[in-house]
Amino acid sequence: MAGGDELNLLGTWPSSFVTRVQIAVGLKGLSFEYAEEDLNNKSELLLSSNPVHKKVPVLIHDGKPISESQIILQYIDEAFNFNGAFLLSADLYERAVARFWAAYIDDKVGHTSYMELLICGFNRSMKLCFPVLSSGVS
Repeated sequence: MAGGDELNLLGTWPSSFVTRVQIAVGLKGLSFEYAEEDLNNKSELLLSSNPVHKKVPVLIHDGKPISESQIILQYIDEAFNFNGAFLLSADLYERAVARFWAAYIDDKVGHTSYMELLICGFNRSMKLCFPVLSSGVS
């Protein structure tokens, strides 16, 4: 990584919010250290890095913590914008549509589908969520 930037990601494997950060870091071609958090026994690093929400993901860049997955994605896109490679389109409308679907997934699908998955199982959960999501994909 250029400039000696150090990236650390605090996360937990079942979190889609952590996964989206891992994907973004990978798309940017960045290397990072990953620390799996036990959310039943949160580390001092997590508690001090995200004292407000005390949750993952947290990206630590050169010792400075950034919380909340959407904010982390914006940070990654702005801080590591070499070679003109951006996560979102340059077209303002396309950016707005992408942000709409990200917010929709966060607000409506993420938590609901996770709870549905726990309660009713994978097949029923996908039957409920997939039609709405596929309507937004062209």
